[in-house]
Amino acid sequence: MKTGTYNIDLEFSQILDLVKQLPRKEKLRLSRELEKEIVDSKLTSLLKAFKTDELDQATIDREVDIVRAELYAKAKAN
Repeated sequence: MKTGTYNIDLEFSQILDLVKQLPRKEKLRLSRELEKEIVDSKLTSLLKAFKTDELDQATIDREVDIVRAELYAKAKAN
């Protein structure tokens, strides 16, 4: 069986009508796929927002050591 790619213009209401015709199992599958796509999109946006060339691993390691030392000192004082 040969499969191809088809592009058709559908309005939201048409897509909604098609989805309503799907069996429950397929609706759940579609829902999971849409959720995955949204999560991937949000994660990509978040990663882009925090991407920087200003931090290197040595800077991160220094900051981690500072925070650990502060937490250790605080725990020791209590």
